[in-house]
Amino acid sequence: MSVAEPRRIVLFRHAKADWPQVSDHERPLAERGRKDAPVAGRKLADSGIDLDLALCSTSARTRETWKLAVHELPHRPRTVYEERVYEASPGELIAVLNETPDDVRNAVLIGHNPGIQGLADVLSGQAEGDAGERMARRGFPTSAFAVLSFTGPWKSLEPGTATTRSTSPRRCSPTPSSTGRCSN
Repeated sequence: MSVAEPRRIVLFRHAKADWPQVSDHERPLAERGRKDAPVAGRKLADSGIDLDLALCSTSARTRETWKLAVHELPHRPRTVYEERVYEASPGELIAVLNETPDDVRNAVLIGHNPGIQGLADVLSGQAEGDAGERMARRGFPTSAFAVLSFTGPWKSLEPGTATTRSTSPRRCSPTPSSTGRCSN
């Protein structure tokens, strides 16, 4: 692939987690999270982005979110469980993304707040349409994702070099009367 072609980064926050008496790293998804993750996966599939690589935190809730969401995609990207994503700052997440091989065009990063939202804010030099305004207004709830793009090799990704293309709706949860799609 030519480095002149835009690359896409999907920043995906894990689904709603439970709070049992376990370490933070081992917290599983709550029942709502187990319902929301596949719906978010369908919304990601609907975006039409052909993912080459998934970089997923090693925490139980991110692994479980990705396991449920990836089954909704037309094909499964190569998945790397990366312990540096857990509790990472935006700068640490950029360092992980900078190591992505240049044959990867599109990647998804499954992680945690405040790092995921902070990364979206730091990377985005501009936003398409109202994507930036929507993200600023509602934050980065569980099961949400933002799609950013940039041009160049992965090692050139740095603050302000990406454009926020879209954000997922506020909540990706099926309701009894819904089709199981995300809604605002």
